[in-house]
Amino acid sequence: MVEESINKNWDWWPLFPLYPYGKKKTILRELIPGQIWSLEQIQGLYYVAVPIRMTVLKLDEGLMLINPLPPTKELVNELEKLISIHGKVKTIVLPSASGLEHKIGLPALLRIFKDANIWLCPGQWSFPINLPLDFLGIPSKRTRILFEDGTPHKDLFKWSSLGPLNLGLGRYHEVSCYHFSTRTLHVTDAIVGIDSRPPEIFDFDPTPLLFHSRERGDEPLIDSFESRKKGWARLVLFSSFLKPGKLKIPPLKEIIKYSFKKDLRNRRAHFGIYPFLWDADWESSLFEIIGEDMPKIQIAPVLQKLIFPRSKEVLIGWLENIKSFKDMAYLIPAHFSAPVEFTVEDANKLINEINSEKWDKLPEDNKFLMSLYKKLFELGIIPEEVNI
Repeated sequence: MVEESINKNWDWWPLFPLYPYGKKKTILRELIPGQIWSLEQIQGLYYVAVPIRMTVLKLDEGLMLINPLPPTKELVNELEKLISIHGKVKTIVLPSASGLEHKIGLPALLRIFKDANIWLCPGQWSFPINLPLDFLGIPSKRTRILFEDGTPHKDLFKWSSLGPLNLGLGRYHEVSCYHFSTRTLHVTDAIVGIDSRPPEIFDFDPTPLLFHSRERGDEPLIDSFESRKKGWARLVLFSSFLKPGKLKIPPLKEIIKYSFKKDLRNRRAHFGIYPFLWDADWESSLFEIIGEDMPKIQIAPVLQKLIFPRSKEVLIGWLENIKSFKDMAYLIPAHFSAPVEFTVEDANKLINEINSEKWDKLPEDNKFLMSLYKKLFELGIIPEEVNI
């Protein structure tokens, strides 16, 4: 048991302190038999945790990794199982310029797989100081930039660029790739598929689901199928809208009233501190973002309102390029469900949604994101000219 715990250790967690901090469970899932696998962990704030995925693809001789994760011993052990069958890691790709959660594990991963070629999305940046790659632990002599230096494995993949868009502090840019043989489109953040079933990674510790399934802080964390599904639905709303429209923050007096009750005076229950109050009809928000029988395909809601409000044409141009993959069958994003059935028709539906009046409306759930965007723009953090 002690050895199993040590295998989950991630000592660099203070650099980006997201739950579950220094202990990260990793699972290996086969997505496309014999060709594509997913190594998954969870990440979040205050138990608002969602899955994050590093995708492993089989090359002619070896493996390619997309969207690096913190390489705990458990993750490396799972990856070694694939290496023993399919060959060494030949290529590691960081296809996002702005996603720190995808970047934070890269330096440690590169030290483990010293012979792998490194490919980065153009325009990498760091905050508060924009440091050179070598200062970030990414050896520049081994590193190539996508498109500027070509693209890896051209006979197996077609690479497409979304962005760059000027965010002020840096830029939003992600690179997707289409795998010819499996007909899979690989993206980082832009498109997601979300369904109502809690992901498998939560089977190992459902605490975030149980924590958020409650109405008050004095309720115990009871594990049941209903609690897990309810908690997952609320986590989706949090991660999609940051502050959902059906959520209120109760007065401090009320929060304290239900805190520190017997059997809840522990870290797992956050000592009964539960600063959330959900409206009775909160589930009405789920229809727009969660699919009951199959994942609902959508542009990630946070990006809709924080990245693309004034850059619809860039997003549409990227989707139009994706439509050139006539035989496309699946989507594999870095978050939420995978693989998700995804065809040219689905890309067309997204384009039609972006061009519809619905895209520009202000539903209740989006009010916080839109007000945040407006505030950042007024402060000059988001520049007037977004498109680069």
